Amino acid sequence: MPLNIGKEVAALERMTISELRERYAELFAETTQARNRTWLIRRIVWRMQSLEQGGLSERAVRQAKELANGADLRVTAPRESKLSPDAAERTKTVDCRIEGSSRVPLPGTVITRRYKGRLIQVKVVTDGFEFEGELFKSLSAVAKKITGSHWNGYKFFNLNNEGESR
Repeated sequence: MPLNIGKEVAALERMTISELRERYAELFAETTQARNRTWLIRRIVWRMQSLEQGGLSERAVRQAKELANGADLRVTAPRESKLSPDAAERTKTVDCRIEGSSRVPLPGTVITRRYKGRLIQVKVVTDGFEFEGELFKSLSAVAKKITGSHWNGYKFFNLNNEGESR
């Protein structure tokens, strides 16, 4: 009888994590420490399809083994640091303070907005905002130049409290 993927996935989704891990062990002949439901379901379904359709050809298995033999694979991360023993003593930590409002993006940032079919680009500089070669002290001044009426600059450019576009 052919494998019904939809039915199998539905059955797997009703299982607990421990039941999924048992099913994984049955299909792969090895246990897993994984507890991610989505990953377990995907791997189990993949294995079921692989077993039904016959898996890889002998040639593909042989090529995979040749590639694996030539590869230097690491299973776990190294336990010891590669840094010299006196590196901690030579390392210096310095506080970095950024002047200005936290709402204003860092200098060099380009704020973009589409307004009435036109792409508006404002560059943040250290002493204000640059728009079309002209320097403005605030985003509100830039918004007024663009629209002709008073706007809150942060609202006009859709900036939230962190200075990022929404």
